Amino acid sequence: MHLLSAQTMRYDKTTDGFLVFHSIQTDTNGKIIPWCNPKPQLAYEMIIHKLWNFWDTMRIDKNGLPYYMNHQVWLPNHNDGRGIGGDQMAMALSSWQLLYQYTGNERVRDNMRFIADYYITHSLSPSNANWPNIPYPYNCYLYSGTYDGDMILGEGFTQPDKAGSFALELVKIYMITGDEKYLNHAINIANTLAIHTKKGDADNSPLPFKVHTKTGKVGELKNYKDEVLGHTLYTSNWASTLELYQHLISLKKGQLNWYHSSFDKILNWIKKYPLVNNKWGPFFEDVPGWSDTQMNAIGFARFIMQNPTLFVDWKKQVKQIFDWVYAKLGNKTWDKYGVTVINEQTSYPVPGNSHTSRQAAAELLYAELTGDTSRNQHATLQLNWATYMVNEAGINNYPRDEVWFTDGYVDYIRHFLRAIASLPSLAPTDANHILSSTSIISRVDYSPNFNKYNQYDFPVSEETEMKIFYRTFHKKSIEKIRMTKKPIAIFQGNLLVKEIDDNNVDGWNWKPMEVGGLLTVRHSKDQQIKIK
Repeated sequence: MHLLSAQTMRYDKTTDGFLVFHSIQTDTNGKIIPWCNPKPQLAYEMIIHKLWNFWDTMRIDKNGLPYYMNHQVWLPNHNDGRGIGGDQMAMALSSWQLLYQYTGNERVRDNMRFIADYYITHSLSPSNANWPNIPYPYNCYLYSGTYDGDMILGEGFTQPDKAGSFALELVKIYMITGDEKYLNHAINIANTLAIHTKKGDADNSPLPFKVHTKTGKVGELKNYKDEVLGHTLYTSNWASTLELYQHLISLKKGQLNWYHSSFDKILNWIKKYPLVNNKWGPFFEDVPGWSDTQMNAIGFARFIMQNPTLFVDWKKQVKQIFDWVYAKLGNKTWDKYGVTVINEQTSYPVPGNSHTSRQAAAELLYAELTGDTSRNQHATLQLNWATYMVNEAGINNYPRDEVWFTDGYVDYIRHFLRAIASLPSLAPTDANHILSSTSIISRVDYSPNFNKYNQYDFPVSEETEMKIFYRTFHKKSIEKIRMTKKPIAIFQGNLLVKEIDDNNVDGWNWKPMEVGGLLTVRHSKDQQIKIK
């Protein structure tokens, strides 16, 4: 997402044996291990918490907002002169939803509401626009506190794919909070995207990459010399928009016929074109000209894996995407440490911390679903490599660039959390964590003081014995929880749940691990689960 130039290369902090902040550490076989602890389980936990703490305590900017609400790059001694990254807010909400589930930290959930509330009230196009009620991705006037355009094309231009990803996160916040204002804004965005969706062809995606909200004019595609090459008609970053439609259809909210139609057009187009010709196209807001991005390719690979019934030969298609990424964007600079890392995109072929961890998380998900664990070791080495971008203070520096909030924080943390969910042996052994849920976790407390929650009417005799309380949005859900020891009892509401082996009925089962184990809970009668 960054312009390749002599100025950029001055940020290069990689030398033989040294990577960004740290000397490279290896195991006895010469393979790279995390800089902060040789055990990935402890290292990843440390990295996640350092990054969150840095974000949570970041300085307040000149206009009274946290620095990350105004800028895309962190600078310690003065302010970056650019506005936010194109998907910065949606990425933050995506990561924080997973981080809250994992930690139960209420400050994470509060930050989600703050970001969503502020962005909703300061970023939407006019209701009478050609493209109404959708967010702009960039603050053209740095300290205005208002998001009103696109970084390259200026005021009035937006990126529909980013609107789709933000709306998806609004639906999740609705599921967490129960506040329907988030759902209503998500519906408005979905309506705008749906009514503008076309069939698409080899050169035009069903929705454009950049468009002027008031006039409906598609933006110009320019090169580094500001010469017009064409128009911003193409991107394949529609996985989040497809998931948005799935949620709204499941909730039976909004214009369902529109969503079905738009979903089918987008999905059929991706099957016919990007999945066949690997023309994945642009994602980043600040790159002139054409670029194929790993973000789009792996984002859709994850969608395939989450929706295998929509794809006749999903395993083959996912592996083809993986192979394309390594062929076009694989970086072998650190091969001697056993790891191939991932370049960001074809027009900016530099290694990325978020891109490499995204690849690892996707490959671990594939292993979880298929049982093919042949790439698990390499995926772990990719995560190990990505830890080197973070220093003791929680500052996350791009290997050959600056401290980007997207790559370094909000698009980085979620990949570690997803990787741990797919390979629970990467989770720490000294604490309990919900790793995954088929529903949204709306409330979780890992050391409950149930006197605070007396509205749930838990018997007094249970208070001191409870270890985890959580609530899901849906009654029917499956959670996987890494625990320090086997639970004594589990309650679905006030109903005692049995330990069972049958995967098709309510109950729980336990898989012992070297320390503690993995608890799987299935429930369909109540949203509230209590674990003793």
